[in-house]
Amino acid sequence: MTTTELQAPPPDSFRARIERAAASVRKAWRRFWRLVSLYMPKRLYARSLIIIIAPMFLLQSMIAFDFMERHWQTVTQRLSQAVTRDIAAIVDLLETYPDEADYANVIRIAQDRMQLKVDLLPPEPLPPPGPKPFFSILDQILSEEITRQINRPFWLDTVGNSNIIEVRIQLEDKVLRVFVRRSQAYASNTHIFLLWMVGTSLVLLMIAIPFLRNQIRPILALAEAAESFGKGRPMPRDFRPRGAEEVRRAGFAFMQMRERIERQIEQRTAMLTGVSHDLRTILTRFKLQLALTRTKADIEALGKDIDDMQSMLEGYLAFARGEAAEDTGPFDLAACFRRLEDEARLRKCKLTTSISGSPTIQVRPNAFSRLMANVAGNAIRYAKCVEIDAEHGDGWLTITITDDGPGIPPDKREEVFKPFVRLDEARNLDASGTGLGLPIARDIARSHGGDLTFEDSPLGGLRAKIRIPA
Repeated sequence: MTTTELQAPPPDSFRARIERAAASVRKAWRRFWRLVSLYMPKRLYARSLIIIIAPMFLLQSMIAFDFMERHWQTVTQRLSQAVTRDIAAIVDLLETYPDEADYANVIRIAQDRMQLKVDLLPPEPLPPPGPKPFFSILDQILSEEITRQINRPFWLDTVGNSNIIEVRIQLEDKVLRVFVRRSQAYASNTHIFLLWMVGTSLVLLMIAIPFLRNQIRPILALAEAAESFGKGRPMPRDFRPRGAEEVRRAGFAFMQMRERIERQIEQRTAMLTGVSHDLRTILTRFKLQLALTRTKADIEALGKDIDDMQSMLEGYLAFARGEAAEDTGPFDLAACFRRLEDEARLRKCKLTTSISGSPTIQVRPNAFSRLMANVAGNAIRYAKCVEIDAEHGDGWLTITITDDGPGIPPDKREEVFKPFVRLDEARNLDASGTGLGLPIARDIARSHGGDLTFEDSPLGGLRAKIRIPA
């Protein structure tokens, strides 16, 4: 009989643990860089300065640390050893020649040859130890050397900005007091090295910053030219590819791309202009024939068809042209809103408007007027209550058009911006029924560097939001 043994699941393999650890490290690393990017400057010039300054600061810090650790500490230790040897020699002389008559010669030799001021005090107890400084290489090294070379009770005062260090050594029947210049035991010229580091860093920055600014200026000019093109404005007059080879290549590529786009727009406009001219000729013949026709019913029916064809033709031509050749100029929002109010009164629609900020903006006036007529006109035709709010500030113009009309389903709000698309509610139909009203409106908004979007309205209908830089 066979038995099935329950086996415990195999423990995690070493490779699986390594993979989990690596995933945790990658996650932590991504979180760290997201935090860094949150506080990093956004402009290229500031980031480039950080790229220059940060490595220089790290390098200078490492050099300074190495200097403090090796040179400064080593020099201080050797100076302290020499001073301690001189003090130890004085102690030996005093103990070798205990006659008080010889003390004067010892004091004279210490002052003349060793540059030490020596006094002999009565055998009184040494002062209590003072507070240790938080960071003092001299106090630490000098104490170690006195303990190692003299090995007697001592008291040391190195605290403060005084140029004199006081050392007291407890002898058998007296106390030796020695005054030493701080420069004899301490490497006090470190400020020269620090000033040299700061000076060289400033010189390097004075050279690097103008050079960096000169290299970034062509990139900023290219960005300005691309932004102007995106807003439908003419290219800056003084723009030409400059700077490094890669920036020049990007500038030439941008100019070629702009020329191709403008040439395509011109060809499309010229083609449709020719077509419209031919069709207008035929429509004129139709009108002439209608004028000669005597049946009134036929005249009215054919006249309506001709008017519809004329309106459709104008819509096609406007969509193809896109008002791209128009120059920018001032546009008065208040006057535009007054025209919309007049239209709303004729259609018996309640319209309220408000403007926050300056009512004058720099746009292509005819194109922007068509944009407002298409979007706001739709709302006025299909709603009973419309609210238009304009906010102009911080370099942007935001116009919100809210209505209580039939609205557009959320899944159809992007589809209505496609040419010739018409919904059952006919919210995107212009007067000719071509389905080009909203596509023309969005094309105008985007040619200004902005956009036109739809969202739910608090009034129950549709809310259109026009946002462009101004």
